[in-house]
This record gives sequence, C-alpha cells and structure tokens, in this order.
Amino acid sequence: MIQLENLTKYFMVNGSRSYVARNLNITLADRASIGLLGRNGAGKSTLLKVISGTMLPDDGRVISTGDISWQIGFAGSFHPELSGAQNVRFIARVYGVDSDILISFVKDFAELGENFHTPFRTYSAGMRARLAFGVSMGVPFSYYLIDEVTAVGDSSFRKKCTDVLHKRLKTAGAIVVSHSSETLLSLCKSGMVLENGRLTWHDDIKDAIAEHETRMLAG
Repeated sequence: MIQLENLTKYFMVNGSRSYVARNLNITLADRASIGLLGRNGAGKSTLLKVISGTMLPDDGRVISTGDISWQIGFAGSFHPELSGAQNVRFIARVYGVDSDILISFVKDFAELGENFHTPFRTYSAGMRARLAFGVSMGVPFSYYLIDEVTAVGDSSFRKKCTDVLHKRLKTAGAIVVSHSSETLLSLCKSGMVLENGRLTWHDDIKDAIAEHETRMLAG
C-alpha cells in the first residue's frame, strides 16, 4: 500500500508557487497497477520522485507498507567511475539481495556485453537506461515506479522489458507514466490524471485516458 497524506510539492516560478501536488490524499492498494497521466509539465515525474523518496515534499508525507522502487530507468544514482557490474554489486548490498544473483540477472537482461565491466561514465543514454531497468527488475519491490521506460532500445528489447514487467506485476503494484495509450492499457487497470496539483481517480484506465485526451483537446 502507498498512502499520500496531505502531500504538497511546489516550485517557485516568477515569485509564485507552481504546484505539482496540492494537499493530495489518496491510498493506492497493494498489487494495483495504476496509470498516471497528465500534460507535459504537469509534474508526473516529480510526483514519482516524491513517492520514491528521492525528492522531499514541501508538506505532508508518503506512507508505504512495502518497498517502493526508484524511478525505473533513472540512472542518476550510479557512480560514474564504477563499472556497471560494480554499481550493481553496490546496489545489491544496499538492498540486501544476493549480489551474484543480481549481477547475473542484470548482465543477461541489459545485454551490455563487455561494457558491463567498463566505467559507467562511458555509457550512452540507452546503455544507462538498460542497466537501470535491469537493476530495477532484479531487485524485488512491492511497488514499481515506471516512467516511459519501455521506450528504451529496439523493438526486441522493448518487448523484453514489457514481458518482465508483466511478470513482476503479478505479485507487485505499479504507478506507470507513459504517453502511450497502448502501454497504459497493457499494464494498468486504473488511472489517475494530474492537473494543477490535483489528482482525479478513475477505476478504469480507459476512463483516465479519455479524461486526459479531453483535457488535451481543450488546451
């Protein structure tokens, strides 16, 4: 379960507050797969950072009864001078999982070849995303935060990402940000639309997509 309790997050823009979250109160059930929709700049990625704990709210709090992932595909926490394998081993120790098992999984999944043993700073954006996704899928979480990650790589790798996500979501929940209706319909059952710091909940992801599309047409 994830509970947002009076959650508020804003940025100062030209001397006034621009809200990402304005006193949000909502409870997300265990094993719920939820799409998070909103126009560009609404703050979807920022909200995921607050939920994951990598960004602090200005007020309120996030309560969870299980482990929440970082944003899948986010590679900002990797040390640039360590190799991919060394970064994976470090993360395994932090999260208390078997390092050899995690390294084996990520090496096979990310398909980085010899680059797996070269410094992370030499990786392209795509290679970084592959490594980050592989680590995210290799560490068991109660809730996965997914931000456009299935756009990584070629069609074969994207299918691989989607397949492993479906497998993980049989026993875990997720909040999914995507501009692809196909992706949302594939992964999510319900949805939320973020607009001006407010969330509108829909039990059916199709209704959330419809509301988002109506808002976009209205400008």
